[in-house]
Amino acid sequence: MADVVHSSIETISLAEARALVVAGRVSAAALAEEHYERIAAVDPEIHSYLALTRERAMLQAEKIDAAVKAGDPVGALAGVPVGIKDVLTVKGVVTTAGSKILEGYRPPYDATVVRKLEAAGAVVLGKLNCDEFAMGSSNENSAYGPVKNPRALDRVPGGSSGGSAAAVAAGLCVASLGTDTGGSIRQPAAFCGVVGVLPTYGRVSRYGLIAFASSLDRVGPFARSVEDAATMLEVLAGADEMDATSSHEAVGSYVAETKKGVEGLRIGVPEEYFGEGLNAEIRAAIEKALDGLRAAGCSIHKVSLPHTKYAVPTYYVIATAEASSNLSRFDGVRFGLRSKDATTLAAMFRNTRDEGFGAEVKRRILLGTYVLSAGYYDAYYRKAQQVRALLTRDFVQAFEKVDAIVAPVTPTAAFKLGEKTDDPLQMYLEDIYSVAASLAGICGMSVPCGVTAEGLPIGVQVLGKHFDEATMLRVGAAIEAGQGPA
Repeated sequence: MADVVHSSIETISLAEARALVVAGRVSAAALAEEHYERIAAVDPEIHSYLALTRERAMLQAEKIDAAVKAGDPVGALAGVPVGIKDVLTVKGVVTTAGSKILEGYRPPYDATVVRKLEAAGAVVLGKLNCDEFAMGSSNENSAYGPVKNPRALDRVPGGSSGGSAAAVAAGLCVASLGTDTGGSIRQPAAFCGVVGVLPTYGRVSRYGLIAFASSLDRVGPFARSVEDAATMLEVLAGADEMDATSSHEAVGSYVAETKKGVEGLRIGVPEEYFGEGLNAEIRAAIEKALDGLRAAGCSIHKVSLPHTKYAVPTYYVIATAEASSNLSRFDGVRFGLRSKDATTLAAMFRNTRDEGFGAEVKRRILLGTYVLSAGYYDAYYRKAQQVRALLTRDFVQAFEKVDAIVAPVTPTAAFKLGEKTDDPLQMYLEDIYSVAASLAGICGMSVPCGVTAEGLPIGVQVLGKHFDEATMLRVGAAIEAGQGPA
């Protein structure tokens, strides 16, 4: 078998990588090894990986190569090198969720999504850097140092799945897994110029995901094209007996859907997403994408999502409340860090959490504990759940008139490292266009749609009805096709 052509590794698609392996033109082992060589050369500057799983990867690659040589059937991801966000468990591999409190923790089981990827033939290269416990919009909250945007090293890659987006953008894996609680797949995808998919809540199993906010957390893929993301989603989607919130809704043939046209589809444009604060270059790029959809046969309609202005505060009440509850399990007793500076049990709890959690995680635990406390629960948490129902209703009513919604992902392109770290409120406002879809449980994706005058990537957000990933991917593929050569 031949080796991989070095010049193509940064841009090789999932379909191309699999085809090379299945045709015997390159071995899965050689493909993995070339990615490890590139990681060694490029990643010290980007810092997208926290741990490499070389031994496991090479065993999987050799298994794929043996199957190809024997003429046995192989999966949809045969030989494809992938990375896994460090909030997803991989058996025996250090899994930290970007936090010191889990430093050195090796889980005894694989997340369902990891098991599904490997069953389809994927080769897991390692664990990817992220904001601590997936809390952040810039990947600067990782206890192990920030990730840099490979498109501009002085910029953030977005968060919390910054390592997952950066690794795909930099050619350090062909595809990756991230998680999205309030925008953590879509925003990094937009900042790094790759495709990122937020599946409907319940579409993909959360078993093995270290929880931030359980009613919001979702696992989804990053890839270099809509078709590649669809291939990943087809593998990942489906019910899981280990996750009671996973849905038994039928899984579509997502790859086939990306090849369908969009003629006759009705596209909604929410007026609330195009107001003050949206960067002019991003607005122009999205309008150009809408022009492309018109040319492809879509009709464009204004829609209203009237409760949008309440989305950010609602999200930061609900998400922090759930985080406060979920993170109470990290106490120094069962796993991870245990403070050595304690003489009583209470002091051990307190000191472990003080030493192990970073500033942003502590801030959100405090906020969440406050809104759940006696006397404030009704005023904040219950009220936020009521507003969440209104936000969901906004989308349901809009989707009675349109097949998909197109909007910005972020108000700006990637900002500079350190630019917003001293102002949490400004950082939270980065989620202004993404959290409503998270609260409503619908599906969404970010598709590259141009660059700014400074050469920074711009993403456009496509939102779909509950469990209608098929239409969302069709629209995403049409936008991608309308971009032409880069």
